[in-house]
Amino acid sequence: MTGLTIRPFFWRPTNLFPETRLVSRTHDGIVDSSYAEFGERVRSLIAALADRGFGPGDRIGTFGWNHHRHLETYYAAPLSGAQLHTINVQLGDNDVVYIVEDADDDVLFVDPGAPFETIERLWADLPVEEVVVMDETVPETEVDAVAYEALVAEYDPIAEDDLPELEEDYPAGMCYTSGTTGRPKGVEYTHKMIYAHAMMVMTPAGLDISERDVVMPVVPMFHVNSWEFPYAATMAGATQVYPGPAPDAADLLELIEREDVTLTAGVPTVWIDLLEHVDEHGGDLSSLERIVVGGSAAPEKMMRRYEDEFDVTVEHAWGMTETMSIGSVSRPKARMTDRDRSRRYEKRRKQGLLSPGLEMRVVDDSGEEVPWDGDAAGELWVRGPSVATEYYNRPEANEEDFKGEWLKTGDIVTVDEDGYVEIVDRAKDVIKSGGEWISSIALENALMAHDEVVEAAVIAVPHEKWQERPLATVVTAEDGDPGEAELRDHLQKTLDQPDWWLPDEIRVVERIPKTATGKFDKQGLREKLDVIDVETGDR
Repeated sequence: MTGLTIRPFFWRPTNLFPETRLVSRTHDGIVDSSYAEFGERVRSLIAALADRGFGPGDRIGTFGWNHHRHLETYYAAPLSGAQLHTINVQLGDNDVVYIVEDADDDVLFVDPGAPFETIERLWADLPVEEVVVMDETVPETEVDAVAYEALVAEYDPIAEDDLPELEEDYPAGMCYTSGTTGRPKGVEYTHKMIYAHAMMVMTPAGLDISERDVVMPVVPMFHVNSWEFPYAATMAGATQVYPGPAPDAADLLELIEREDVTLTAGVPTVWIDLLEHVDEHGGDLSSLERIVVGGSAAPEKMMRRYEDEFDVTVEHAWGMTETMSIGSVSRPKARMTDRDRSRRYEKRRKQGLLSPGLEMRVVDDSGEEVPWDGDAAGELWVRGPSVATEYYNRPEANEEDFKGEWLKTGDIVTVDEDGYVEIVDRAKDVIKSGGEWISSIALENALMAHDEVVEAAVIAVPHEKWQERPLATVVTAEDGDPGEAELRDHLQKTLDQPDWWLPDEIRVVERIPKTATGKFDKQGLREKLDVIDVETGDR
């Protein structure tokens, strides 16, 4: 073994914290195990992969939710010398076929139920050799499939000294972007990238994970390495709780109460739903210390409620597939402790300080860096040991999205005098009205600060005179009925912006479409409202 690989991430918990618990919600109930059992099972799976001819140069796809078998595959695949490729279980059929073909996966590890039914339906179009059903049995099927538990039971664990030799530049992981602006793009991660990113996430300047934590990653394991929790939490020796297939707010609350979860993570909509569930049914969140949110901006109203009512800190983070997820975390600096609460929230609601090991630039349309004054906006560029420098099999996208070692993120941001990054908008979502920018994110956050608004999404609609104007959609609370005039008045009082920022129309809708990872699906919203994209002419 040479260099920085995930081998120590496997050795440390299995040897130093063998009794620490791993808890997994499955379709059959709760599975309670330990790092000692995890180590044995991973080494059995490595032996099974080797015997079936899978190893260095092969790509092992997974199509499943958050549970102990998926965690074991997270380690067995790269420790065998192969590359782990996580695939979003909520993608449409066409995207699944495209991604599996583009990645050229050799074998798929698939959850029972809906994920397996998808693969079964698409089997004739998929190039894989075999399917491993992550369960005790295989349903009656024409798919060439074997049960996960049968594999683990059949093979004796490979000895630690006999694990394959690894190099830090071996491909270890792979994930595809969401594809909201075109075909999904593959991003590959080497052992060295995973090592660097997991160590970054563990630090106090990152997510500060230690063996005292009980960690429940709600962010899906099929999404950007589950924000690095399966590697960082395992390396730390933390107790881990995996919430299983399609967890809802009731499932999450039950696990928090049952396992005394201290740290969890997911997109803001998950935690908005949990608050609504607790409001209606009650619940005990006393063990919970921190919630890490990302994917979209967290409403300050939600952050304050968790802090005021449950003594839970909501920490903003930012990242993307190309940065292996976490690229910044927002918490006030030590010297800001004595500031009043409103000034601390000015920092906390931003995307925060860049993670250790990363560097950034913020550049305008001419490529010149903008000042860090909290007002000047530009595109965020980042580089570092965990940042991708190219896409898999997409040379045309490489020229557009990378400049040497720099990743051009597509996020329009400001940076204040203390170095805190705040995303103004995605380049594709910023509203360009009369030559000026309007931030859809700022409008959404302001709308969700209204007591009777649960969710809000703002999109651009074409305008003959101003090119684009904002249109807002809101989901109101069950007992709420704010009129458009009331919401407009609320925006005027909340936003420190001129009146032309205000949406021309605010529509109340029953629901706002979301992507497979819980973000607001603005393309889906445009289609639902039959709105034409001004630049592309698409709906």
